[in-house]
Amino acid sequence: MPVSALLYACLAMVAFAANSLLCRMALVETDIGPASFTLVRLLSGAVVLSLLIQLKGHHPAKQGCWAGAVALFCYAAGFSFAYQSVTTGTGALLLFGAVQISMISIGLLRGERFSFIQTAGFVVAFAGLVYLVLPGVTAPPLPAALLMITAGISWGVYSLLGKGVASPLLMTTGNFVRTTPFIVALFIFVDEPLSLSETTIRYGIIYGVLSGAIASGLGYALWYAVLPKIAATNAATLQLSVPVIAILMGWVFLSESLNVRVIIASAAIIGGIVLVIRKWR
Repeated sequence: MPVSALLYACLAMVAFAANSLLCRMALVETDIGPASFTLVRLLSGAVVLSLLIQLKGHHPAKQGCWAGAVALFCYAAGFSFAYQSVTTGTGALLLFGAVQISMISIGLLRGERFSFIQTAGFVVAFAGLVYLVLPGVTAPPLPAALLMITAGISWGVYSLLGKGVASPLLMTTGNFVRTTPFIVALFIFVDEPLSLSETTIRYGIIYGVLSGAIASGLGYALWYAVLPKIAATNAATLQLSVPVIAILMGWVFLSESLNVRVIIASAAIIGGIVLVIRKWR
């Protein structure tokens, strides 16, 4: 793997982890609500991605599909609402564990076959995810955990919808734009007032824009640019670093503590998935 490609890929992983940190900071430190954060994130991401592809002569409205937009919206909304109650690292671990397990499960349903080691890895990873949400003093709230797992499954479906497309960046841009009506429906459904307090305007919206425009928009653009230069198994393995980076970010920026449950679950989920994807072509 070229050194420059590895560097860009690592920057993309930091951007993906930053999404978790920015969402958690916005919901904990400001008055912005999860629906408002989802609005700001998706709209700012749509604007930045649209500008990027327009520079290349493409029209955003002609890209993407409605199925992809629904999956993207379900991911973003579930992500935001879950982060009201789960820590940065735990949320990222639930998210990426659910993404990988859902994609592997769909592969199995489509007739792909695993070796004994891969099957064992899948069972270990799934057990780690279950262990993380089992009732206990250090377990995340079950409703929030289920929301994050739903977000992960949605992202897994979204990833599979984009598998094999000529330009994932064009597809993602169009899907971001197509989420607009779903955002409006979300506000009507949850009846969340759009807070205009000083902390919301000064920090909450800024965090949302950074998440949508930089961590999501530019992060996805960077990842899709470097993806053709990386082997598929290496790309999948690199993504397993995101929960670890998110855990460290939560510890540094939000003083979130680690516990034995998260450490054991992290080892099981990440280790199990590594056993699967290192042999999965």
